[in-house]
Amino acid sequence: MADLRTGSSSSANPSAGSAGSGRAAVPPEGRYGRVARGDEARTDRRLKITGAVLGALMVALIAWIGAGYISSQGVSGELIKFKVVSDEAVEAHLEVRKDKDASGVCTLRTQEESGAEVGRKAVRVKSGEERIDSVVTVRTTARATSAELVGCEVTSGD
Repeated sequence: MADLRTGSSSSANPSAGSAGSGRAAVPPEGRYGRVARGDEARTDRRLKITGAVLGALMVALIAWIGAGYISSQGVSGELIKFKVVSDEAVEAHLEVRKDKDASGVCTLRTQEESGAEVGRKAVRVKSGEERIDSVVTVRTTARATSAELVGCEVTSGD
């Protein structure tokens, strides 16, 4: 029966989860995929172990890929800065790191404001030193506004 003054209803089954009782309705045991408490702890432990193993494998995979990438880089370079010195030249400060016995070539290019290439130079790097720091002049066909290091690669022989 509904009590019009309070808005609550009385029911013959008090465990049916009435809103006014203050108790939460408890579903029957075994329903909704619930497991016993001991099984929950075992499942949690398995999930934690599985997660830890997968995480360790992921870190090992990333380290292996990174080490392979770094070891395959025989010659690497970096364009530290550049300066446009005239309509026909750009000075580029190039830093190259390599194995002591390796030789290679690094390619620089310059571009004008429109993005068109106006100069290119291959800089030969001889074996003997691990770090080479030099300023290179790149000749241009028009006034350059930018310079970039295209890349470095190992060559056979000096």
